[in-house]
Amino acid sequence: MTRLNPSNERLKRDYIRYLKEAKGKSEATLDAVRKALARYEAYTAGKDFKTFRREQAIGFKARLAETEGVRTGEALSASTQATTLTVLKDFFTWLSWQPGFKSKVHMADIDYLSPSNKDAARAKAAKLRAFPSLEQVRAAVAAMPGETVIDRRNRALVAFTLLTGIRDRAMVSLSLGHVDTSGKTPVVAQDPNSVETKFAKAIVTYFFPVGDDLAAIALAWIEELRTVHLFGPADPLFPRTRMGLGEGGGFAPVGIERAHWSDASPVREIFRKAFARAGLPYFPPHAFRHTLGHLAQTMCRSPEELKAWSQNLGHENIATTLTSYGRIDPHRQGEVTGRMGRGGGASDDAALVEISAILTRRGLLAPA
Repeated sequence: MTRLNPSNERLKRDYIRYLKEAKGKSEATLDAVRKALARYEAYTAGKDFKTFRREQAIGFKARLAETEGVRTGEALSASTQATTLTVLKDFFTWLSWQPGFKSKVHMADIDYLSPSNKDAARAKAAKLRAFPSLEQVRAAVAAMPGETVIDRRNRALVAFTLLTGIRDRAMVSLSLGHVDTSGKTPVVAQDPNSVETKFAKAIVTYFFPVGDDLAAIALAWIEELRTVHLFGPADPLFPRTRMGLGEGGGFAPVGIERAHWSDASPVREIFRKAFARAGLPYFPPHAFRHTLGHLAQTMCRSPEELKAWSQNLGHENIATTLTSYGRIDPHRQGEVTGRMGRGGGASDDAALVEISAILTRRGLLAPA
């Protein structure tokens, strides 16, 4: 176990407070900083940060490359290594400006915490994400039972995830009042004051056109909450499971209660069981966002539709949708390229004209 160094502990506390209060960093980011600093101190056996030198930076990089992840037991990914080094560079840069450290911690030494060009490129390399097809999602939903209130909640939860692309942390904080079903297309207003959205963004999401069957399941659940269970606007859209005495005398799920889940782990367990029941590999809730990102490539017929689809996912920039969730796997890339060569992939002429006009106005395409 690493020996605690009182001086280091004070500096870490000051730095975390600086990141939180002055830079507005999230708790997830602060946890990443704590983890990186803990790894460094484990390597130096708790030596004072003021002793930092380039030799330590070089040695730590070598040790980091040999470190195994706690959960996987495999070597840390290039991305994790690069992130750890970046966090340490930022910390020691901050430290070099603190009283008493300007003459002890030098920028020339801090630069040695940079990954090699090859490692940096490997860390930035786009990764292909596994995600379910629309047919696989439908198969999983179809295989889910609907006899009990818990069954119907779970089935609606999986369908709702594809209909909205909502992140699991936001979903567990949603209330019934965040969903408006009065219009032609149901809409979900993710208010960051009450919903755990990423970067505390306000997101307005209309149901994606992924199937009336999935929409019917979600809407039937909302109607059940309102008319059968008498839930109001402040009650959870996907309420927590109520535990009680089962038939065998032990504790067992007996219904739902008017309370939100404290975290998203129950949601992921519902997904795991749903796909297993359908004989399919497990896809976490976030994978559905990749499904929607790829559906955009075939369903959107104009820049306006693509922009609406992107905003529905909570993206301010279309490029985020296409680069983060729309990367084509190599096999599909070959199919699309081959079809284009055979003349079978022609797009709508009006859409092409509109896209060309946008690119021209932005200086990305020379005028014809």
